[in-house]
Amino acid sequence: MTATTMISSSIYANLASDAQIERTRKALEINNIHTIVAMNGADAKRKVFEIIPMNAEVFTASSVTLNTLGIAEEINQSGRYNSVRTKLGEMDPQTQKREMEKMGATPEYMIGSVHAVTETGRVIIASKTGSQLAGYVAAAAYVIWVVGIQKIVPTLELGLRRLEEYVLPLENARSLEAYGIGSSINKLLIVNKEFKPGRTTMILVKENLGF
Repeated sequence: MTATTMISSSIYANLASDAQIERTRKALEINNIHTIVAMNGADAKRKVFEIIPMNAEVFTASSVTLNTLGIAEEINQSGRYNSVRTKLGEMDPQTQKREMEKMGATPEYMIGSVHAVTETGRVIIASKTGSQLAGYVAAAAYVIWVVGIQKIVPTLELGLRRLEEYVLPLENARSLEAYGIGSSINKLLIVNKEFKPGRTTMILVKENLGF
């Protein structure tokens, strides 16, 4: 079964209803995660760049969603933003590894996606290395998540099942094709609530984006 077949046939790829989106938005707002609903990918991209000021320091976490929408390319290649990822690509991991880890963990803006979000306002993010998690948890000044509405699930239990049964096989296939090595769920972040109001924003996109 190909990744494309899995996406089209899986229940975890179904788009959430307007009622589900609204329940999720309200719950996230209660949990101090400011939530914006975008009508499509182009609208989501526009909203991202309404939030991030020109010349801001930005780190783009690895994300199929950001790549699909052209957000990562705009941040890292346009020259209009202070791209942490571009700087990291110019550094030597043999001699500057610790400095690189600090830079990746503490940007002004960190942008990426998530693997599931519940209708009760909880967010699930898995990682093989954990490199993006410190920034999401506390180290970045601001966090932006761009999330396709197929990632909305009713409960935390279903979110974890989505991760194991759907996200991991797709990400494993992508990783094997791109890097020649598979993926795994080594570290898991569950965000119940954002401590600092105004720090974290989620853009829910009315499209099937990412895994």
